[in-house]
Amino acid sequence: MNPTDSRDALIIGGHEFDSRLLVGTGKYASDDMIPEIIAASGSRIITVALRRVDFEAATDNVIQHIPDDMQLLPNTSGARTAEEAVRIARLARAAGCGNWVKIEVIPDNKHLLPDGHETVRATEILVKEGFVALPYINADPIVARQLEAAGAAAVMPLAAPIGTNRGLTTREMLQIIIDEIKVPVVVDAGIGKPSQACEAMEMGADACLVNTAIASAADPVAMARAFAAAIRAGRDAWNAGPGAMRTRAAASSPLTGFLYEQE
Repeated sequence: MNPTDSRDALIIGGHEFDSRLLVGTGKYASDDMIPEIIAASGSRIITVALRRVDFEAATDNVIQHIPDDMQLLPNTSGARTAEEAVRIARLARAAGCGNWVKIEVIPDNKHLLPDGHETVRATEILVKEGFVALPYINADPIVARQLEAAGAAAVMPLAAPIGTNRGLTTREMLQIIIDEIKVPVVVDAGIGKPSQACEAMEMGADACLVNTAIASAADPVAMARAFAAAIRAGRDAWNAGPGAMRTRAAASSPLTGFLYEQE
């Protein structure tokens, strides 16, 4: 099926999206680039750190660069506990950012790894308050299962530590999550190249969120376009049903009847 076909739409929180690439708003040379990135990527969901938003600023507000038809996904970047994440999410909703939230609880300033226990706690609270919660986690199948039980609309396991561009270093754990979790799996953080996003989609991931790899490219707009193509190719491959791996070689055409059966 064509990934833009409504029969194969990405569905999160009861909403359908015709793109499986999520993008961010951080690390660009200028926020003026954001509309170009959105257009090139085809993304319909964009994440923004609430702490970067100055709602009283008349100009130079990152929100002003995001088209109204985009699904805004405020994140709780900066939260170190469940309570802090909940407070940020509530502030975002009160400020008019809607009820979607990417839950980030990161007490580790050195490696920027999320706290699974606190993330589950924050998810439980926010889901009860009507939020569409997309928690960011380590590639931990147990935590993913707990979040699914808590009502998360999707889970967002990391491929590698934030901002490293190292690719699918957690591949084995990601595959378990993809195979076992019924809510959408959005591979987030650490993807550095379009080929890595394509591989994640070939594994069966529902979507990928890419920020640093696009923002740090020599040509971010061209890189956003490349990631969009890779995501579509990976989804097409998944839908096509990749053939099984073999331990022995197998000819694509029969060898008998050509070389050995002539008289």
